[in-house]
Amino acid sequence: MELLTIGVFARATRLTPKALRLYDEVGLLSPAAVDPETGYRLYSPGQVGAARLIAELRRIGMPIAEIRTVRDLPPGKAAEAVDAYWQRVTADTASRARQVALLVGQLSRRDSTMSDTLQVRYAVRCDQGEGRDSNEDAAYAGDRLLAVADGMRGPAGATASAAAIEALKRLEPAGEPAVELLTKLAAAVGEIDKQVRGTGGGAGTTLTAVVRRGSQLALVHIGDTRAYLLRGGELSLLTQDHTWVRSEVDQGRLAPAEVRNHPQRALLTRALGAGPQPVEADLALRTALPGDRYLLCSDGLSAFVERDELRAALSGEPDPDRAAQRLVDLAYAAGAPDNIACVVADFEDGAAHVS
Repeated sequence: MELLTIGVFARATRLTPKALRLYDEVGLLSPAAVDPETGYRLYSPGQVGAARLIAELRRIGMPIAEIRTVRDLPPGKAAEAVDAYWQRVTADTASRARQVALLVGQLSRRDSTMSDTLQVRYAVRCDQGEGRDSNEDAAYAGDRLLAVADGMRGPAGATASAAAIEALKRLEPAGEPAVELLTKLAAAVGEIDKQVRGTGGGAGTTLTAVVRRGSQLALVHIGDTRAYLLRGGELSLLTQDHTWVRSEVDQGRLAPAEVRNHPQRALLTRALGAGPQPVEADLALRTALPGDRYLLCSDGLSAFVERDELRAALSGEPDPDRAAQRLVDLAYAAGAPDNIACVVADFEDGAAHVS
């Protein structure tokens, strides 16, 4: 049997030689042989599957000690072990989210009157785009929920994006403490993930959403849909893309300037319903202030309209509806071929409008 050099094996498994050396050092994946003269590690083609499994388990954050156990289990038992691990992670994340939310509440010195009187004006656009014959994007805005989702795999993806937002509509709070919103969001994301995965056909969807309770905003994010905040004339990106190119930039293997035109720009590392393992969402709690303008959008907008143009359009159009339309027009002007979805929401102090 012909053995593979570490470089060839790394390319076959989409890993780096550095990662393979680490797996060897910690006893996760030893090479099939070591050249006695050069010390080069050599691998068997039969080790490719094991290497990819270890890498996936590492990506979801499983400790090395647990990976050693899961690695040696039959597929059915391994799946049960991964699911049990993720249930523990989800419970721990929800617990820490509550603790963080409580701490934020203590430190933010919120004005309770403002929390009760804060109002939101919003506008929604969800265009098919000039290069598509279907629309897999979905967008929604209401007094308690803002959301954008971008489905994958044609009609199945459109169903997935719509289902994700419909599930969040049921979470619109009626009076529970804001600190509970993150816990509810984490649980909802898990259920949506299972629901989309159960439909089959490789469908999946990204999701970026905000659930509001007074001035408190619970933000959930998965994929490359985005959330921006315009405050005091400055535009801030509140989410980080879960894409292969973003991970390459983070690890220093790709320059930020190379992302926009990279052929793998749209390759996701996280999406609801996509992939064999449960997905982890990014969760955050924010405090809205009067004068804030939030933008949620799909990559049909953010991938084609420059950040400065987004800021100018959001700053220059006081009305949310006109601002949303201006953003869609900019995407078309830039030649965007994808579906375009966006939500523009303005937060205002309702007490200031009471005579």
